[in-house]
Amino acid sequence: MELARDGMALAHPNPRVGAVVVKDGLKVGQGFHTYAGRDHAEIIALRKAGPKARGASLYVSLEPCCLQGRTGPCTEAIIRAGIKKVYAPVEDPNPKVSGRGFRELKRAGLEVHLIENCKEYAEETNQDFAKWIRTGLPFVTLKTALTLDGQIAQKAGSVTWITSQQSRDAVQRLRHEADALLTGIGTVLADNPRMSDRTGEPRRRPLLRAIVDSRLRTPLRSKMVKSVRDDVVVFTTQSPESPKGRALTRAGVEVFRVPARRGHVDLRAVIRELGRRQILGVLLEAGAELNGVALQAGIVDKMILFYAPKIMGTGGVPLARIPSRWFAKSPALKNLTLNAYGPDFVVQGYFHDVYKRS
Repeated sequence: MELARDGMALAHPNPRVGAVVVKDGLKVGQGFHTYAGRDHAEIIALRKAGPKARGASLYVSLEPCCLQGRTGPCTEAIIRAGIKKVYAPVEDPNPKVSGRGFRELKRAGLEVHLIENCKEYAEETNQDFAKWIRTGLPFVTLKTALTLDGQIAQKAGSVTWITSQQSRDAVQRLRHEADALLTGIGTVLADNPRMSDRTGEPRRRPLLRAIVDSRLRTPLRSKMVKSVRDDVVVFTTQSPESPKGRALTRAGVEVFRVPARRGHVDLRAVIRELGRRQILGVLLEAGAELNGVALQAGIVDKMILFYAPKIMGTGGVPLARIPSRWFAKSPALKNLTLNAYGPDFVVQGYFHDVYKRS
């Protein structure tokens, strides 16, 4: 599983997979998948193991593939190598593969063992791939920092540092794991963020920075525009050929028109377009308005809430602006976890089980 996570920012649009070949209690080969490297994790591990793979056990973080794609089926290579036992925690979420890889290995006489106590961690590692391969839509995580009384800023349009440096470092890790960041024009105007991946770790593709801006108010001198490297897109209801649209285009920003919904950008159309671009994981870092619209639109799969041990008091900005009548039908977060970063604590939970077959 640790090898699989070495493929963060390197494997998409394929799943993150790690593999280890073990013989007589010794590790004789290992590997993880990167899209640019083409070979799947199992193939890399088998190649390193060489003839020692015969009679050995293969531990792999995801069911081996059985389809001909950019490379041949991993199941055939595993059988040819003489592997005796295969251990894996979860089936491939791809409907074309799910269960078939295990069945092919069993028909060839291999022992196949499902490791149930690793299942939850394995599913989390590829939750974005699971949703995208089944629906064509990215997995959306809403992340925000807030006080104990639920405020994300002192007042609208203000910049408020709430959480600790440890939490901000954790957010950089979340950005590195994402394929795209999504924010709203309100955040751009108030905070003027760069919204970049500052981990310094390698990426196969640049982190796409997406702005929801129905009226094309994104300033040409904003940090996101000034730092553009073919990695900023503005989703708007306006024409890209309008004067502001052309100005942003000349600055290197892609201006993409989507349908309007109640006078604003249709967020569902934005998510569909990101999925079409093979964006599997989206990190939503926005203000109360866009958070509220995203929650009401039902596009959020997971929430990560960084709570600082502080009280802001009245007059602050809430996590999301949502009509109170929404509460009666609002879904509850499931599979909650609690972690600490310095003085802060972090609550994570899911709205949707992307591994559950519809």
